[in-house]
Parts: sequence; structure tokens; C-alpha cells
Amino acid sequence: MLKIGGRQMTVPIIQGGMGIGVSLGGLAGAVAACGGMGVISSANTGYAEPDFWQNHAEANRRTLRAEILRARQIAAGNGLVGVNIMVATRQYPEAVKTAVAAGADAIICGAGLPSDLPGLVSAASGEAEILLAPIVSGGKAARTICRLWDRRYNVTPDFVVIEGAEAGGHLGFKRDELLNGTALPLMEILVEVKTELAEYEQKYGREIPVFVAGGVYSGRDVAGYMQAGAAGAQIATRFIATEECDAADGYKQAMLAAKAEDVRIVQSPVGMPGRALNSPLFKRLDAEGRIKPESCVNCIVPCRPAETPYCISRALIAAVQGDWENGLFFCGSNVGRLNKIVSVAELMAEIMDELVAENEV
Repeated sequence: MLKIGGRQMTVPIIQGGMGIGVSLGGLAGAVAACGGMGVISSANTGYAEPDFWQNHAEANRRTLRAEILRARQIAAGNGLVGVNIMVATRQYPEAVKTAVAAGADAIICGAGLPSDLPGLVSAASGEAEILLAPIVSGGKAARTICRLWDRRYNVTPDFVVIEGAEAGGHLGFKRDELLNGTALPLMEILVEVKTELAEYEQKYGREIPVFVAGGVYSGRDVAGYMQAGAAGAQIATRFIATEECDAADGYKQAMLAAKAEDVRIVQSPVGMPGRALNSPLFKRLDAEGRIKPESCVNCIVPCRPAETPYCISRALIAAVQGDWENGLFFCGSNVGRLNKIVSVAELMAEIMDELVAENEV
């Protein structure tokens, strides 16, 4: 049993949030039902709504609330339901408010440091009862967020997620580090972050659980990191190859067909490098330099529509709908190991069986 604040998980696995629409209430609810933390990505959750392109903010709020409620219903009181919210999105404050109002158990924030997250939650609820966690890529970021939250709000993170250099999607590393393999290994980052958190654990009289992500594939991997001090792991790409994943079958099949050599480091309009499949979108960008956006929902703070190389929202929507020609298919470094679609329950059981077996060795 893993306790975080006043809540608990029976399985030390967080399903990583994947947008747009890859991890909604169906996947998150199934993971929570198995005793882990299922996570909904708040990134343009309303993409399939008929009014999305005309009224995207309201479509996103409406759908995010509905997906949280759906996940909680599927979970049936088991596990935890979290929401992943990117700090770089313009709807970041509104997504936090919606997640709190809909009764999410946790908010996990990445793509920027959520320096004001406790204040946003407090303003939305009156009391910060929801679990709050930053995503960090090193000890410096962990120290910075702990110092800010401690000084401004007299709180500390309820847990921390470390995303290493082998993760999918947006990455908190320099492009050169990813391309030449000089990014700090995840195990070393874990030690670094644990060291930085020690001061705040002592001050607040409780442990701050750390979950590792990025290249974590098996229960044996999870066991190794737990033996080094992690509370558990966040896993994303493996959950794409599940029956309950909210993406279209074409998205899942693209992942199953992928080999290690099909993965590349891409530059996102968010301003961060990312890991994705080398789909026709990027071959076209390599040849043409830019795909001019047809329209804009003003989703990302750093994005400049007149200059952006492509519209990330349209590319991610195309992907989740299974459009290989036009989609941006984010994935982790282990995507080439996927070989079949299984249920979430089967995947969770496999990971836990391996974890237990490794701990018994």
C-alpha cells in the first residue's frame, strides 16, 4: 500500500498523461480501477466536440470535467484519478480550476515549472486538498519548485515525477543532450532529486514520494528504481497498446509497427524538444521547412502562429484519430518493444508480477 497525503494506491504505477486525447477517462479509469493512478491529459480534451474550433476553451472545460467523472465512475473507488496539465498551455489556470471542481485526486504539471500551482488550487477550492506534483528533469528543478512553494505557500509537493531523457513527448533536456546521449541517466537524476527533497521532507515531517519515468518498461525496471529509493514509476507508452487507451486503433497500430530506428527527436512549437515517431509529417517538414497553420486555437503560450513550423494541435488530433500521414505520434524510447494489444488489467498484472519476482530474488 502506497500512501500519498491522505490518499492511497495499491499499485505503485502512475499512467503517464498523453494528449491530445490519448489518455482520457477510459484509460485513466481502467488504471485506477487496478489500484494505480490513472491520468487524463488536459491538452485540448474537447478536440472531438463539434464546437471545438469555434469555442475551444469551453469545449475543453466541458470535456475535461466529463472525462474526470467518467474515470472516477470506471475506477469505482479504487486507485487515484489524476490530471496532467501543461504549464505552457494558455488554459493552464482554467484546467486546474476544472480539475479541482470535478474532484480529481491529483494534478501533475510539466512543460514548465508550476510555480503558482498551490495558489491556483487554493483559489479554486478554498483548501488545497488535491495532491499536487511537479514534473522535473533534475535536482535543480526540484529544488527550485520546493523553495518557491515553501516560501510562497508554506507547502511542499505531495509527490514528484522525474521524467528522464528516454521519455516520450516534450522533454526537459537540451536537444544536443538528447541527440548525443549526454543527458544524465535516470538513476542519477533520482539520487539528485532525492537529495534535494531531503530538506523539505525534514521540514514538513513526511516523505515526498518520487516516481520515475522515461525508459521504464517492465516490472523489473520498476523494482530497480524502487530499490534505489523511488516510490514507483510513471509509465506511458506501454499503456497506448491497451484495449482501454482512448486513441483510435490506427494510433495504436502505428506504435505496434514502430521499430527503434523509427523514433526521432523533434522540435515542438512548445519550444521544447520531444521524442516521436518519424512520421510523414516530419519528412514533409524536413523537405518544406514549414506547414502553415490553417487556423489557430491559441493553445500554447510560446507558439507564434505566424512563425510556428506547424500546428501542434492539428498534428496531435490527426494522430489520435489514426491519421499517419498528418499526425504527430509522441512515444517513449521503448516503443519498439510493443508487440500486442492487451487489457489494462493484464498489463498491470504483468508489471506487478515482475516487480514482485524481482524483489524476491
